[in-house]
Amino acid sequence: MDSKEAVEFINSLFDEKTKPILNELEESICLGVWEGKTYADISAKTVYAEQYLREAGTKLYKRIKEDLGINVNKKNFKNPIEYRYKQRVLEQDFQPLLNTDNLRLTSPPAPLLRGEGSNFNPFVPLSTRVDDPQQFFNRDREIRRVFEVLNSGSSVALIGEEGIGKSSLLWKICQLAESRLQSPRQSVFLDLNWVNDENDFYSALCHEVGIPETRSMLNRNLRSHRVLLAIDNVGKMTWEGFTRQVRSHLRGLAEGSNAPLKLVLAANEPLGKLFNNSQDESKTSPFTGIFQEENLKPWDETTARAFIDARLAMTSVTFTEEEIIQLVQESGGHPRRLMQLCYRTYSRYVEGGE
Repeated sequence: MDSKEAVEFINSLFDEKTKPILNELEESICLGVWEGKTYADISAKTVYAEQYLREAGTKLYKRIKEDLGINVNKKNFKNPIEYRYKQRVLEQDFQPLLNTDNLRLTSPPAPLLRGEGSNFNPFVPLSTRVDDPQQFFNRDREIRRVFEVLNSGSSVALIGEEGIGKSSLLWKICQLAESRLQSPRQSVFLDLNWVNDENDFYSALCHEVGIPETRSMLNRNLRSHRVLLAIDNVGKMTWEGFTRQVRSHLRGLAEGSNAPLKLVLAANEPLGKLFNNSQDESKTSPFTGIFQEENLKPWDETTARAFIDARLAMTSVTFTEEEIIQLVQESGGHPRRLMQLCYRTYSRYVEGGE
């Protein structure tokens, strides 16, 4: 990416956020800084005084950080922008810029020289869901399939082992719903780990939707709403405090293409097995037959390598080929295990001075 392409990309990000694009002064600073020029160099090529450029540059870096969420400064400007660009390309599966053989950019951004970058560890979060759009990685195929099912009028269940990325994907689906759903729906994310029982569940649902917290009036109050309800850790509905009734109620509210609720659930095992084994399911579970299940699998070697490359792209660290092979093999492509192993490997570089 050259300086003009970088300016165009930055402007596109501002435009997406409905923020003012770069003015002439800010554009001059971006072009100069991208090309490695000092403020004195930029001043010599423009009508702006050097001190004025310094002050405007400080304000510009702050604006980029606050409006775009990209932490830049004069010394470290290119790599954070290029990292965001690379993440955008991978997230949108923009094939003309990808080498489909190894899922890398055909012209990947050059990493920072050792010693110039921050020592922050990019391999986070270690155990919680990824709720930062810039940290979310891969799962484009699953996202497409989920919205195909939702747009067909059905509900979806994300199935996979602990730490495979269900919660992160569920959160991402909520963020994309506004642009991907053919019929608009309000996105509501509920994590049952924060819910004690079904009464608490109903209260949380009503609160998030913005309707009176009255369980007996739920059907009537939802009549004028269209909600995409994402429920994480749905296996907790088999615990004490939850009955078959709440699942039957959710099914009734989700049946039909124009139903008040459309559901996306995340569970560690198939719903039929999960709920038919629960004590109060003497008959077929109410959830049977209304969900298309999307099974999340570990990443293959190509994707795991691309993940490592993406996280290292804005740092001063480069893993050796032997380290990458070991990380991929030990993790088995399991996203959480790979994150944790990479975190430890990166820490050794920073703490050990390698």
